[in-house]
Amino acid sequence: MAVALLRWVLLAGGLMVVRPQAAEKYSRYKNEEAVAAGKTGNEFRIAKLNQVWDKAQRLQLSPVKMAELHSDLKIQEKDELHWKKLKVEGLDEDGEKEARLRQNLNVILTKYKLDGRKDPKPSESNYIRESDSKNDVFDDPKLEKLWNKATTSGKFNDEEVEKLRREFLHHQDKIEEYHILREAVSRSEDIRENVISPLESHMKEDLLHTKHAELKNKHRNVQESFQRLRKLIHQGYDGDSEFSEPRVLELWDMAKRSNFSDDELDSIKEELKHFETKIEKHQHYQEQLDLSHQKLKHVESIGDKEHLSRNKEKYKMLTEKTKELGYKVKKHMQDLLARLSRGGLNHNEL
Repeated sequence: MAVALLRWVLLAGGLMVVRPQAAEKYSRYKNEEAVAAGKTGNEFRIAKLNQVWDKAQRLQLSPVKMAELHSDLKIQEKDELHWKKLKVEGLDEDGEKEARLRQNLNVILTKYKLDGRKDPKPSESNYIRESDSKNDVFDDPKLEKLWNKATTSGKFNDEEVEKLRREFLHHQDKIEEYHILREAVSRSEDIRENVISPLESHMKEDLLHTKHAELKNKHRNVQESFQRLRKLIHQGYDGDSEFSEPRVLELWDMAKRSNFSDDELDSIKEELKHFETKIEKHQHYQEQLDLSHQKLKHVESIGDKEHLSRNKEKYKMLTEKTKELGYKVKKHMQDLLARLSRGGLNHNEL
């Protein structure tokens, strides 16, 4: 058991040998970047992420959406700063990691309707996805048909319908990410046709091959997710199920399909339980933030100065806590995916 635990913990590690000169250059760059961020008072240390944040503020997204966007951008910031370090080391010569970062940012822009496209069905809800109304109309016709079948079957109680709704929304996110990746592959194919240099053409070909493989994996992941939903609608929820949160359920399925030993699976199960608790805590703070925002608007509308200051303080505290927990959940998700992948799995993004 001790050996299994050690192996699972070591999967979280990953040693990287850094040349002294490059490390000094990167360290100096980070220090200058941190000073610049402090002077400007920007939310992030990367200009384009500040532009996204500023646009979201101008569009007056709801507090819950803003907190969720903040945690997504913090993850993007962490990944981009790490990529800059790899670039200094010459570890992204083919541009694969840079392309993935662009793709991730496109996912964020689409998720929060910041990509310039008009939303045919604008939502007035304060919540992002996980907190929309129970009468969601899904963009994908097959998904909407399956949802209508589930909600009219009488097979699920109110609690199970809410749980099922989160799973459907999680699947819809997968579909959107697949479409974004497919567009990226299409653009890469157009760019390749205009490449003149043989060396550049070879690099573009390798990158395109990687993207096609990723697209294939993403498509398979979407199909498997949809089949799981169909099976769930047919059979109903298993009362003995270990988890209820969609992301945790998929991570657990991912672990069981791997070559982990029974002791390692026990260790992973315990960590996933802690992760699910963290997700539930984050969802609780999202709900509290939304309620606090509604109360603050009410206090402002009636001109209750006595309670205004106290409500503003509470609202500020809940905003920061929701941002913090959102980042921790996403970072933990990243770590778990990486560790499970290194355990002998083919990596499919959740």
